[in-house]
Amino acid sequence: MREIVTYVEMTDRDQLVPAEPAPGLALETLDRDSPLVVGLQVKIGSPYGWKCVTRTDQQWAGWYAEHPDRLFRLLTVQGEPAGLVTYDLHPGDEVEIETFGLVPGFVGTGLGGYALTLALEQAWTLTPTVARVWLHTSSLDHPNALRNYHRRGLRTFKTEVGDRT
Repeated sequence: MREIVTYVEMTDRDQLVPAEPAPGLALETLDRDSPLVVGLQVKIGSPYGWKCVTRTDQQWAGWYAEHPDRLFRLLTVQGEPAGLVTYDLHPGDEVEIETFGLVPGFVGTGLGGYALTLALEQAWTLTPTVARVWLHTSSLDHPNALRNYHRRGLRTFKTEVGDRT
């Protein structure tokens, strides 16, 4: 299946264009050992064919091990799990948002812009010297994902065209 992967970045916290707050939406620290990490990744990624949907236990262990400092945040709506954000800290004061998404029951409810605002605000606080926050999305992800990223102030810095296997 043909896929365009778009990489977006923000190189200054002042580039963030916040969305209007969504009442009841919060971003909370999530322990890396929580079963919600895997469960939410699978729920979020299922509609888009994310690799995580078919990972074995051994592959999940590798995913955790590749970034032992990976940080997890739970998006909630009035206490109900609504989505997940994972962050990887990279050398050079970079933070990658490795996972960002809402579970299907919350997609299309108008929460995406504010959820991304919370995720980006948090990314800028993860180390005292963050100089860049970035992530990537696919043309096979939600059709509003890239538009949301651009509206929040992220700018495209690279695209790759290929086939998803």
